[in-house]
Amino acid sequence: MDTSNHDKLSSLFAQLGLANSEADIEAFIRSHRLAPSEHIEKASFWNNPQRSFLKEALQWDSDWVELVDHLDALLRR
Repeated sequence: MDTSNHDKLSSLFAQLGLANSEADIEAFIRSHRLAPSEHIEKASFWNNPQRSFLKEALQWDSDWVELVDHLDALLRR
């Protein structure tokens, strides 16, 4: 069970199995975008486990949800 504090975007990226340095996160955000009506968990750039994690985080309002919402906003800039 993961009991760490989920207050950093780098933690979310690590949870998703992605490189999570500040430069890696910025590069990911620059190279991935969500369409205005696209749900973050349905984006084509996620693999199935990532998609499931994001869906469950949102569905169950987990302690990851604020970071998922923040990432969602960053991917729409």
